[in-house]
Amino acid sequence: MPLKSYKYEEGKFKVTEEMKGEFEDDGYVVIRGLLSDAELKHIENALVVGKFSDHTYGVPDGDGREAHMILWNHPGVDVTGMVGRCEKVADTCEQLLGGEVYHYHTKLMAKPAKIGGKHVWHQDYGYWYQNGNLFPNMMTVFMAIDKCTKENGCLQILKGSNKCGRIEHVQVAGQVGADMARVDELAKVLPLEYVELEPGDALFFHCNLLHCSAPNTSAARRWAFLCAYNRADNNPTKEHHHPRYTPLKKVPNSAILECQDFTTMDGKWFIDPEIEKRPGRKLAHKQ
Repeated sequence: MPLKSYKYEEGKFKVTEEMKGEFEDDGYVVIRGLLSDAELKHIENALVVGKFSDHTYGVPDGDGREAHMILWNHPGVDVTGMVGRCEKVADTCEQLLGGEVYHYHTKLMAKPAKIGGKHVWHQDYGYWYQNGNLFPNMMTVFMAIDKCTKENGCLQILKGSNKCGRIEHVQVAGQVGADMARVDELAKVLPLEYVELEPGDALFFHCNLLHCSAPNTSAARRWAFLCAYNRADNNPTKEHHHPRYTPLKKVPNSAILECQDFTTMDGKWFIDPEIEKRPGRKLAHKQ
């Protein structure tokens, strides 16, 4: 059964009470066509032309495969930064979370054709909790750069699992995963849904929503652009590898296409997991 979704129309789109209710009850809202074809080409060009690939790292899945990831903590001033700062992304999150948000991080998740690894069942708050975020007033916007299908490892979610509270998470291969005994019990009472998306579609989801994805065994790559946000009044209690409250300088939606900066990487604070986990590592918010 197809996911219930809403269509984005520039100048007409607004977050309704129905959407807010679904986000609260189900843990997510799907917005079709959030990014236009022209915006997608512009963003992909920025990801290819900019020095993003220098910061790629592999996420092992325990089965001999890897998903590739590039993660940065501040949006910046280039084209990709305009996505994380634009109204249709950031304002929608503010309305769904019920307050001012700031940018927690952005990442490109890339599953190469044939060899892209899986992601185990988890909640984002399962590990954001460890960063000193006292409340689950956090969320992610998953924007499809490529078509996301069952064959190339689209997201799978347990509808309504955002209401089950934070589940204990443990190390699974190179990933952090939810206690599977608990997930298995939840799967008996909650619907499993496959989030199949066309390029430009977006999933806005709560940080306690259980989700996973299968490996990409298809001949098509699967790129997704994800922006995560924390509510401003949920400022983390400790320094960690993501930012504490940093006011978000929002821009109009038109800024995505108007921006011609494809190369400025200053201030993005890219994550290198090997460096960040070294003992005595001093976090630098503007590296």
